[in-house]
Amino acid sequence: MDHQDHQHHEDREDHEGHQAHEDREDRVGHEDHRHHEDARNGRNVRDVRDERDERDDRSGARTMDHRIVTALRACGGDPRVAGAARALSWAGEHGALWVAAGLAGAATDGARRGAWLRGTALVAGAHLVSMGVKRVVRRPRPAHVEPLVSTVGRHSFPSSHATSAAAAAVAFGALGAHAVPPLAAAVCVSRLVAGVHYPSDVAAGAALGALTARLGVRWMRGGGRD
Repeated sequence: MDHQDHQHHEDREDHEGHQAHEDREDRVGHEDHRHHEDARNGRNVRDVRDERDERDDRSGARTMDHRIVTALRACGGDPRVAGAARALSWAGEHGALWVAAGLAGAATDGARRGAWLRGTALVAGAHLVSMGVKRVVRRPRPAHVEPLVSTVGRHSFPSSHATSAAAAAVAFGALGAHAVPPLAAAVCVSRLVAGVHYPSDVAAGAALGALTARLGVRWMRGGGRD
């Protein structure tokens, strides 16, 4: 009888020990699962916060773009400002002003005729590149203001006027045409006053044009025999 009681006691202790071990493993597993969920939720919260911040940044940039266009377009309420903006915009259409300036430089500066012609080619090339980018980005023009001028295309980014103007400022400025950079800046601003571009369009176009011309300045100055 004592032997049976002892055996029963040992069996009960073994069962209780096994049950306690299983309970401990369950608690550990539950805690591991909870930590995993917390970590995953933490990552999700961070991801959501990052996405929200990114959206806010983009929204803030768009809002600033709209505000600047609205403010500058309001300047076009002055007939003199509107007239100047229209004239500059029309002159810069398809880079015509800068092509004419380059050809005039080639005609009057015989010693550097080749450089002027190559500079003109750089301006035209930059303009074509900007048109290609427009077809890819396809950003609509500002719709919240009434434009002062009609536009050839519906797409806004980047500004081809700004691209060709900046390319001319760099290329022709390197040839000593110091009047070109301020005129180019005026053309860029005219697109904002006319209400047909956002500031980011103009900034991107100017950067594209300046970079294109900068990369080609060495070729412009020394490519071939003048």
